[in-house]
Amino acid sequence: MAEPQLSVRSARARDIAHRLAQREKRTVASVVERALELYEARETGREPAAEFYARLRAEAGTDIDLEAIIQENRKPHPGIDL
Repeated sequence: MAEPQLSVRSARARDIAHRLAQREKRTVASVVERALELYEARETGREPAAEFYARLRAEAGTDIDLEAIIQENRKPHPGIDL
């Protein structure tokens, strides 16, 4: 099945997308998708995962052993009442 085509009516937007695609050696569609994803993340207030983990590492200051935290807080389930 053919991929849906993106129609861009702005000549300026089309030229920018083509320039970026050539420079990054990617398809125009991947350049546009990436730009739209970044725009969506910025507008919705969500930070990218890489920035989130960098901020978390800077705030925590140490590595967190999630497995140890899970194990120390793990409690067996009592089962069903018969």
